[in-house]
Amino acid sequence: MTTHPPAVLDARRLRTILIAVSVALMAVIASVSGLNVAQTQLAVEFGASQNTILWIINVYTLTLAALLLPLGAIGDRLGRKPMLLAGLAVFGLANLVAGFAPNAEVMLATRVAGGLGAAMIMPITLAVITATFPDDQRGKAIGVWTGVAGAGGLLGMFLSALLVDVADWRWLFALPVVLVLIAAAMTLTSVPNSRERSPHAFDTVGAAMSLLAVAGLIFVLQEGPERGWTAPATLLSLAIGLLATLGFVIWERRRAAAALLDVRLFTERDLASGSLTLLVVFGVQAGIAVVLFPFFQAVLGWSGLLATVAMLPMAGAMMLASTLAPKATARFGFRSTMATGIALTTAGLVLMALFASVEGGFLSILPGLLAMGIGMGLSMTPATEVITSSLPRAEQGVASALNDVTREFGTALGVALLGALVATGYRNSIDGALDGVPQDTADTAREGIANAVAAAGDARDLVRAAQQSFVDGWQQALWVGAAVMGALFLYIVARGPKDPVVSPAEEADSPEVVASR
Repeated sequence: MTTHPPAVLDARRLRTILIAVSVALMAVIASVSGLNVAQTQLAVEFGASQNTILWIINVYTLTLAALLLPLGAIGDRLGRKPMLLAGLAVFGLANLVAGFAPNAEVMLATRVAGGLGAAMIMPITLAVITATFPDDQRGKAIGVWTGVAGAGGLLGMFLSALLVDVADWRWLFALPVVLVLIAAAMTLTSVPNSRERSPHAFDTVGAAMSLLAVAGLIFVLQEGPERGWTAPATLLSLAIGLLATLGFVIWERRRAAAALLDVRLFTERDLASGSLTLLVVFGVQAGIAVVLFPFFQAVLGWSGLLATVAMLPMAGAMMLASTLAPKATARFGFRSTMATGIALTTAGLVLMALFASVEGGFLSILPGLLAMGIGMGLSMTPATEVITSSLPRAEQGVASALNDVTREFGTALGVALLGALVATGYRNSIDGALDGVPQDTADTAREGIANAVAAAGDARDLVRAAQQSFVDGWQQALWVGAAVMGALFLYIVARGPKDPVVSPAEEADSPEVVASR
């Protein structure tokens, strides 16, 4: 079949579409991290264990990641506008019920439902951009989308912390509900519908295997640090994830043109380099960000709200660089822009590894945070555009979902691995400072810096030792992150995307695109 280009829309309509999908995306991203600032309040309100609280937080991301590919493909077929509206309805209702949840069980159910709605929304927001915006404006729109996707979690955490500080934790769910109402109203009036007509039946087997693969592997990364990497549940989940991944690859290769995702495209440098860049950059960002909060709170003694404010310079730099990246890409090419962004991110990690200290406080890490923000913005936008350009226009829901799954995997991987490095470095460092400390206090101090500060009481020497040990462990993780980013830089220089990126949609026929209001 022949691919028909989308109807030409005026600049005002395109701006409204971009605002609508960005607001919808902001609602989804903010909900990933928003509950992190209310863990204590949730535990007290529901009388729940720490494990239950972690499940309430993580089950949203687990559901979201597992359903992205299947629902992205379904949105391509059924229509992106109705899928977006349905997702907003499910997501908004889930958050509304969560705000009034009487117990932990209801809260868990609403978080699962919220993840389902988010998986309907997130891939469609990017697919709407790639299917609607003309070629000469698509890069700028993707830059805005990338900025919201990258920095939205930090902005959402700040607003969530503000709501918890001035009101009540239940007001956290008012933010996504308001964003959903705005996005739904704008979608109804401005976003055009687009869908694909495919001669092939939906790949149900591939969708089921992708769900099992993603859910199994994300579960391992989320629960492994808590349950233990050799716990039966962790090993079983790892086995399911790996077997489902292998089955997915074999099945999709057999399906070829009828596949949910043509895995053969990963042998091409464009899709491979774009996906790897997002995986590593998001992994490093998440791994560093999750450590920043205990640094601000336990080391510097700041409140949760002030800690989130301290993250805003990096978020602002990231969003600014994301909007400027398309201009850099147009002038210097995808590979050069991505390599520059990766180099700046690496430099930011090195700066923090060299200068982070208890005495220097926030100013000792601010230059590194700004360099990281700029670098991530410059690298994420072209990487996202490379991924969406690597698949035909008829499969933009799948392309967007692949982009989102890569981000989620990177986030989970970075938190698990860099978090483990910090914890190990902390324990190794503090052991030498526990001579003469009562055994019970010493055992508690080894569990983490927050435990050490709580157990120390008036023992300022122990508090000081715990703070320094945390910085020591963090610096080790920063050096590892810098090494990984350095390796990515060399890979992109050698095997980065070709310039210009040529979409398979331009080289071969693809399913018909039907565009309508």
